[in-house]
Amino acid sequence: MSLVRRTRRTALVSAVCAGLVIGVTGLTGCSSEEDPDAGTNGMGKLSAAKIQSKSRAAADSATAVRLSGTLVSKGHTYKLDMRLKDEGGTGSVTSKGETFQLLRVGKQLFLKADSAFWTHKDAKGGQKPGKADGAAAAKLDGKYVKVPQEDASYQQLSGFTDKDVLLAGMLTLHGELATGDRGTTSGNPSIEITGDKGAGGTLDVSLKGKPYPLSLERAGDAGTLRLSDWGRDFPLSEPDKDEMVDYGEQLPES
Repeated sequence: MSLVRRTRRTALVSAVCAGLVIGVTGLTGCSSEEDPDAGTNGMGKLSAAKIQSKSRAAADSATAVRLSGTLVSKGHTYKLDMRLKDEGGTGSVTSKGETFQLLRVGKQLFLKADSAFWTHKDAKGGQKPGKADGAAAAKLDGKYVKVPQEDASYQQLSGFTDKDVLLAGMLTLHGELATGDRGTTSGNPSIEITGDKGAGGTLDVSLKGKPYPLSLERAGDAGTLRLSDWGRDFPLSEPDKDEMVDYGEQLPES
């Protein structure tokens, strides 16, 4: 047999074998299942406890984050949209139908709202603590008001601007941990971990890049939050003097 015929025959046999393999594959699918963790950060291979730990470590090491959604604390519901980093934070808070802006740079905290916020009456028709009369409210409309550190509201308001404080109270699930479904959260592949089958909270963790937390359903119906823009910096500076009002040691009262 000549070398040419032998080469052609070998090529023919190879082609037939390849066709059989393709045909069998097409009928039966892949001989082994695809690895669901291929191309991911490997979190899906870990236990729920390790996923939670690594997710928390990633959040702690991040320089910045955007946190939005609802937060229920001490019977009050707050709607948040805050951008946070170590030096402070900025964004909006809505409570009882009133929306105000918060800005913290270092220890300096500022609150901005419209005149209706400052003149809102309580249920008995009186002025709420820290509220202003009509004339004062007009001057405060759209202005940043410096919140004195001695004021009773400083600690509560500044907490909304503190990355470490907010994340420390949110990213721990309660009860027995378990891994849940894989899916997509805000366009990112993610894996779910739960505490007590969801009663202790549910956290979606990114399967791409660093294992950042992406969304959280807090235990006890205490709110649902989205976490995004991890590590994305944003400008943060005190307002100009013509944008700010400083009342000294306490917020305006009637």
